[in-house]
Amino acid sequence: MPNDRPLIIAHRGASGYLPEHTLEAKALAYGMGADYLEQDVVASRDDQLIVLHDILLDRVTDVAERFPDRHRADGRFYVRDFDLAELQSLRVWERLNKEGDAVEFPNRYPANSGNFRIASFEEELEFIGELNRSTGRLVGIYPEIKRPAWHQDNGIDLSPKLLEILDRSGYRDANDPVFVQCFDARELKRLRHELNCRLRLIQLIGENNWRESDTDYDQLRTGEGLAQVAKTADGIGPWLPQLYTLAEIDGQPVSTGLVSRAHSHGLAVHPYTFRADQLPPGFETFESALQWFTKSLGIDGLFSDFPDRAIGALTSDKV
Repeated sequence: MPNDRPLIIAHRGASGYLPEHTLEAKALAYGMGADYLEQDVVASRDDQLIVLHDILLDRVTDVAERFPDRHRADGRFYVRDFDLAELQSLRVWERLNKEGDAVEFPNRYPANSGNFRIASFEEELEFIGELNRSTGRLVGIYPEIKRPAWHQDNGIDLSPKLLEILDRSGYRDANDPVFVQCFDARELKRLRHELNCRLRLIQLIGENNWRESDTDYDQLRTGEGLAQVAKTADGIGPWLPQLYTLAEIDGQPVSTGLVSRAHSHGLAVHPYTFRADQLPPGFETFESALQWFTKSLGIDGLFSDFPDRAIGALTSDKV
């Protein structure tokens, strides 16, 4: 892994180029030189762990066409209501917007096209393991436990199953190339202190109104909150806008101090998400944003939909 630049974590694979979380997107990110590949993990009806960003299928698959009567009362189609074989019969496509009438990022892979499929968590780990073997290059994994409380309410405990699969795949302690991330602070504590997880853990930090969990993210970002996080986790994964503001006088980016506070408690900082087609406010180019967050804030890793461009922006002769 590099020591002259932040870790480059391929956000849902090379999702700026191919539909997110497909094996094709992971293979492309691997070939582009990403250091880690992200897996969001949710559960099927037959208790199989699959790699998909949401507990919902609507925006990234043809589920409404294939199984029009399998939605819940809210009109949405849930991963948990389908067996693995049914899920793997779906076509995965470029993410649609919330209205479902257009793709979220218009200049990415064409809408409703291609022949991409959902992978199980075990399949993806085997795939990455074979790439590591065949190329001789070690690329890590970065799974996220999605909505653990919701999954428990729907009849499955994700964390023990995820740890079991990781163990079978050879990921067992802090020396292995894996980070496990979660938005739920209570679940991270459970992983560390009840399930005896020895892997590196990352506390994801969102906004309270996202309702990802009942964790108070405002409190987590304080010095006291970060001190508590450091008792459980090895790092934090904050949302980019939590790391900086724009000065009123000249509009230049100014640190909020979150990175330095986290570092003072021994926590790594891996913010999300750098997108070439969705620049952080105040930055004119993708490259200038990456360089500012690296040089001015000293982040330790970053999530990007465009791992090739992230690596290009942060090679040693540019930073």
